[in-house]
Amino acid sequence: MDYKNPKPTVDVILQCNGGIVLIERANPPFGWALPGGYVDEGERVEDAARREVHEETGLTASLQSLFYVYSDPKRDPRQHTISVVFTGSAEGQPIAGDDAAKAEVFQLDKLPTPLAFDHLQIIQDFRDFLRTGERPCPEKN
Repeated sequence: MDYKNPKPTVDVILQCNGGIVLIERANPPFGWALPGGYVDEGERVEDAARREVHEETGLTASLQSLFYVYSDPKRDPRQHTISVVFTGSAEGQPIAGDDAAKAEVFQLDKLPTPLAFDHLQIIQDFRDFLRTGERPCPEKN
């Protein structure tokens, strides 16, 4: 029997210079996104998060917490992925690398468009968390 399982991914809400870091994707699906990507075989999700941030932005992330796990089968138009989302911080100026065409810091109330995947929802959940102190709830999703 051939199983088709979701692919594990990571994303990081990376606070830097008074905003959050977003990358403009160089490959489809195009748009702006949180730094992140696929977890390699044999890699811990925490290590994948730090690696992806460094590859895409040149920054060294200090991970602060596990924010939430997003698993809607439609979150990535290419295939079913499950994203483990972390919060983190970094210092310095992001510089695009790997599959990022651009890397910039944005204020939470002045986001670029379009945002790829479900990253607008993730950022809205993060804004709600900053306002209320409550993380997303599985019963509400």
